[in-house]
Amino acid sequence: MRAKGRNGFRMFRCGMAGVQAVVARSDHHFARHTHDQYGIGVIESGAQKSASGRGPVEAGPGDVITVNPGEVHDGAPIGDEGRLWQMLYFDPDVIARAVADIRQGRPGDFEFADPVLRQPPQAATMRQLFTAMTVEQAGAELRRQELLLTLLAEVMRDAPEPKPVPQAIRAARERIDDDPAKAVTLADLAGLAGLSQFQLLRAFDRAMRLTPHAYLIQRRVQLARKLIAGGAGLAEAALASGFADQSHMTRVFTRSFGISPRLYAVAVR
Repeated sequence: MRAKGRNGFRMFRCGMAGVQAVVARSDHHFARHTHDQYGIGVIESGAQKSASGRGPVEAGPGDVITVNPGEVHDGAPIGDEGRLWQMLYFDPDVIARAVADIRQGRPGDFEFADPVLRQPPQAATMRQLFTAMTVEQAGAELRRQELLLTLLAEVMRDAPEPKPVPQAIRAARERIDDDPAKAVTLADLAGLAGLSQFQLLRAFDRAMRLTPHAYLIQRRVQLARKLIAGGAGLAEAALASGFADQSHMTRVFTRSFGISPRLYAVAVR
């Protein structure tokens, strides 16, 4: 089953749990936002530029693009024709299990090191994986597993150590992460961080590349996505994730994911 959004976004049901597939044709300019999933895809036509946590990015036809959970990024077309891409989003535990298998049980976190990969074999493997994830046929489950491991092995390399988030900012961030739906003030966060409100605002934005309010909204929309995927009604999801009402959630959700909550619900249920 698939759902189509206003900007030419289509979300496909996947045969593997914890995976979502999107095909999009859009000239939309995405503001800074985050995902709570890993993403890997291929630009099929057009080109785009973005600012990611791993530096500025430009990608064109045949390029593989990646995003890590929590990575702040934006996106804009290069030129007037927009761009067409297909993308797979993976819950972190799906990638963690596959990476642990590739590493033969060796511990360690994983991030995509490269925001853009320009090797045709990697793009070919990604396209095959997308097809295997979205088409039901005999032997599909085995094919999905094989291609996922193959693709990750092809793109894996050690990422540079990220700059650590200061402890004071971690305390404020964790307050938001622990309960995104709960109201919080800048004074609350500043008190946890042991900083003035202005110091907290500047330091949080510098460390997270989002203001505290923008980060809170991202965490709320990610919570709403999980609730909707779990079967919650739209009004229920809006209330439970801290939005003022369903229309507020819908506006933020559509800006972040390119598809409305209603169409997302159709695609994932």
